[in-house]
Amino acid sequence: MTTKYDRISNTLFIKNRKKFTALMKSKSLAVFNSNDIYPISADSTLPFQQHRDIFYLSGVDQEESILLLFPDAHKEEYREILFVRETNDHIAVWEGEKLTKEDATEVSGIKTVLWLSDFEKVFYDLMAEAEQIYLNKNEHYRAVVETQTREDRFIEFVKKQYPLHTILRSNPILQRLRSIKEPEEIALIQTACDITEKGFRRILNFVKPGVWEYEVEAELAHEFIRNRSKGFAYGPIIAGGNNANVLHYISNNMQLKDGDLLLMDVAAEYANYSSDLTRTIPVNGIYTTRQKQIYNAVLNCKKEAENRLVAGNNWHQFHKDMGEVYTSTLLDLGLIDKADVQNQDPKWPAYKKYMMHGTSHHMGLDTHDYGLLSDDFAAGMVFTNEPGFYIPEEKFGIRLEDDYEIQASGAPKNLMKNIPIEADEIETLMNS
Repeated sequence: MTTKYDRISNTLFIKNRKKFTALMKSKSLAVFNSNDIYPISADSTLPFQQHRDIFYLSGVDQEESILLLFPDAHKEEYREILFVRETNDHIAVWEGEKLTKEDATEVSGIKTVLWLSDFEKVFYDLMAEAEQIYLNKNEHYRAVVETQTREDRFIEFVKKQYPLHTILRSNPILQRLRSIKEPEEIALIQTACDITEKGFRRILNFVKPGVWEYEVEAELAHEFIRNRSKGFAYGPIIAGGNNANVLHYISNNMQLKDGDLLLMDVAAEYANYSSDLTRTIPVNGIYTTRQKQIYNAVLNCKKEAENRLVAGNNWHQFHKDMGEVYTSTLLDLGLIDKADVQNQDPKWPAYKKYMMHGTSHHMGLDTHDYGLLSDDFAAGMVFTNEPGFYIPEEKFGIRLEDDYEIQASGAPKNLMKNIPIEADEIETLMNS
């Protein structure tokens, strides 16, 4: 089975499974399900997106797949099992190529591949050996899940059919493992960042007064997809003028005006790995004096944040320190005064009037990736760095964002260092 992206060596997924099984309790098995294909209406469906956990552990990028891990299974061939949907000539004609057993082994490095129809019998036999089962639930701190997933249905099935087994949670293990990227994962994220760079450079020659936000979106989508991305890593924010003050503006339907700024929070995915970029550019190619003043203030905040994205720091201290940076910067800009700071609510400090979101989040297979916020920053973690100031009374907002890999010591590595960010360079490129 071919994918849009180059096939990833199965050594990555073999490593990932070894890390997970090393943290499992004895006499326990773990099960991971693919995502559903979600219906829209009639016979229409949303494009398939693989559940990142089964992808992380197997590389399988196909619906109706199940991964079972049982390190203590009596039969060696049952210690890792991949169940995939049985294909046939009818499916091949109507839906296209699906994984054969041989393909599934090549993709995942798992020798035992069975058809999905065998799952319940094999699972029954293995549960007789196991005392505990790891089940997978979305426990991300940002998650709001209103739809019953395939994993949810499986949890219901296990609780009903096997009420006497001890249920354990796989998510805390995955939160920690997935937050530290293997070199192969950093390379995939870097590819996503490089595709994003191509899209951004293309836009600099395209944006001018009269262009519509959705036309910018189309240019980016074209550039991303022609470079073997499935498209945007998340819903693109293409916000001209005052739209930039709506943090999750996704309408992208306004015409760009002379004198406005254009905030673009847009990035490509590659092989299910995300990148996450924000740039704010002048629609007419020249920042006004005031726009450049705020722009450079935000850029300086980003450089301050970069100095703090170091091993041993932690998310809570990092954001506390950045609050002090924003307060000092906004005082210098005259947007807040000393009385605002003296009278501030500690739960919503004065700087939050103009900078109301976090500065960094984990990034990887998910744009807002797994990672326990109580853990210290460690080598191999990837974080965004995205300060911004939003000034509705002046009808513009500015955010700047790059992606960084934490190093064992010293400054982080900027995976987007080649993407223009200095105001003068952006003006030069837009007017060349």
